[in-house]
Amino acid sequence: MKRTLFLLAGLLLLTACASPAPAETAATAAPVVEEVSVSSPDVVIASADVEPAQVSTLGFTLSALVKEVSVNEGDLIKAGDTLMVLNTPDLEYAVISAEANYNARTQAAQLQKADKVLYIDPTTGKKSWYSLPREVFLKAQAQADQAKAAWDSASATFAQSTLTAPFDGMVVDIAVIPGELVQANQVVITIADLSNLQITTTDLSERDIARVKLGQSVSVYIEALDVTILGKVIQISPKSETVGGDVVYPVTIELDEQPDGLLWGMSAEVEISTK
Repeated sequence: MKRTLFLLAGLLLLTACASPAPAETAATAAPVVEEVSVSSPDVVIASADVEPAQVSTLGFTLSALVKEVSVNEGDLIKAGDTLMVLNTPDLEYAVISAEANYNARTQAAQLQKADKVLYIDPTTGKKSWYSLPREVFLKAQAQADQAKAAWDSASATFAQSTLTAPFDGMVVDIAVIPGELVQANQVVITIADLSNLQITTTDLSERDIARVKLGQSVSVYIEALDVTILGKVIQISPKSETVGGDVVYPVTIELDEQPDGLLWGMSAEVEISTK
């Protein structure tokens, strides 16, 4: 009897161990809701970037070796400052030669402008004066004028070997070094006016562009600085761009003030009031 009870207890224990444990109820993760800014009838919302009002990529119209780079990246420059010079001795010599030819032609024209010219007969030594036809002077003067035009042309060509700043700004990139060969139309220096930054939208849809007008008030949020600045629409691109398959129109916004720390390329979000 005791053995029977013992076997029965063992069977019950094995049965309990073999029974599957109740399945745990998997916790259902709550869906993450991403906050998306949506334009409303009174406001157009778009992403944007900070850009300089003026940016210029500069190069030469001729090919030659770089003789001198007069600036460094980060330098502040004024309009007309020399930025880079090419090594063009042939063009420099052409200017010197053209100038000398012009001076000689001008002197010859002035000598033939005299009303009377002294002539000494080499055989008899007899002296006589005679008048030069005016056409002689006019021909000499025409030759001097042609020499002046050639000098001006040589000077203009030689001037192309010197690169100067078109406006006040900062040197943001230099792509070559002295001694390096530069090809015509190659970008060698980039300058920008970083004291006057503006905002350009990057994803303003064709569905919203019709509601955007020049002069409309804009609220600009600069993500990196966590500040909001007011501004206004100053330019609407007449030509669309395609970004990720969407048709967008860049809109330029002028800031009422430029906050400290604002840098080229920072991200922004704009709200354009269309009321």
